[in-house]
Amino acid sequence: MILAHLPAKLINGGIAGIVGVTCVFPIDLAKTRLQNQRQGQQVYKSMMDCLVKTVRSEGYFGMYRGAAVNLTLVTPEKAIKLAANDLFRHHLAKDGKGLTVFKEMLAGCGAGMCQVIVTTPMEMLKIQLQDAGRLIMMSPTKLVATNTMLSRSYNSGTVVSAPRAVSATQIAKELLQTQGIQGLYKGLGATLMRDVPFSIVYFPLFANLNRLGKPSPEESSPFYWAFLSGCAAGSTAAVAVNPCDVVKTRLQSLNKGSSEETYNGVVDCVSKIMRKEGPSAFLKGAGCRALVIAPLFGIAQVMYFVGVGEYILDNSPLSLLSA
Repeated sequence: MILAHLPAKLINGGIAGIVGVTCVFPIDLAKTRLQNQRQGQQVYKSMMDCLVKTVRSEGYFGMYRGAAVNLTLVTPEKAIKLAANDLFRHHLAKDGKGLTVFKEMLAGCGAGMCQVIVTTPMEMLKIQLQDAGRLIMMSPTKLVATNTMLSRSYNSGTVVSAPRAVSATQIAKELLQTQGIQGLYKGLGATLMRDVPFSIVYFPLFANLNRLGKPSPEESSPFYWAFLSGCAAGSTAAVAVNPCDVVKTRLQSLNKGSSEETYNGVVDCVSKIMRKEGPSAFLKGAGCRALVIAPLFGIAQVMYFVGVGEYILDNSPLSLLSA
C-alpha cells in the first residue's frame, strides 16, 4: 500500500523543497557566511547585517548565490528524506499498531542515511558559491587558493586577487577531474553526523506534536497544526545539530581567507574550533538555521496534508486515460 503512494509522496517532498528553498535561501546564505567567520575576522555582526551587506555589495540576487544547485537537488533530497521516513515507518509498524518512540527514531535514522547520497554534493557546491562574497569582503587581495580547482578558477599563485564568478557546474567538473567522485563527497562524515541525528529528532517530534492536533485518532490534524508542528520540530532539531552543521560547513569550504584554518577531518576540525574559538563557535548560525529549517519542514508537511502529489497524479493524462 505504501509503495502505491510513493510517487505522490516524492512529488509532495519535491514541491515542498522548491517552495521552501525559494522562501528561505537568503537566510541560509547568511548562515553559511556566519559559520565560516573566525574570531578577529568578522565581516558580519548578525544575520541582518550579513543580508544588508550582501545586497549592498552583490545586489539583490547576491542573496541567492548558489540557489540554482540547491533548487536542482533539493527536489530529490526532500523527496528521499520524507518518502524514506514513511517507508521505514510502514515496515517497522506491526499489525497496524502505532510505533514506539524508539522505532520512530529508527525510521528517522534510516531516512537521514538515505538522503546524504544527494545532500553531500548539493551542500558541497552550495557552500562554495554562498561563501564567495564573504571572502571578497574580508580581504579582496588576500585569498588563498587551497587546491588546483581554485588555483585555476581564481587565477594562479598562492595569494590571488578577488575571484571571478564560478558556476556550480565548473566547480563540480574540476572536483571530478582532480579528486574523482570523492571530491563531491568531501565532508560526508560530518553530513551524516548532522543529518542522521536531525532526522532522529525531527520525525518522532513532528509525529507526536502533530498527533496532539488530531480531533480523533482516525482523523488528520488541521493543516495549520501540521505546519506549526513541522516548524516547531524542524527548528528544535536544527538547533540541536547545529554544532555538526558548523563542522560540515568548515570542512566543505574549499576556498579560505589567507589566515584561515584548514582542517584534516572531523576530529581535527572540532579540536581546532574548540581550542581557538571556544564552545560558542559551534552555535554560530544557529538562529539562521532554525529560521531556515522551520518553514522548510512546515511547508513540507502542509504539502503532504494538501496532497498536491496525489492531485497531480490523479489528473495526469495517463490516469485520466486509464479511468
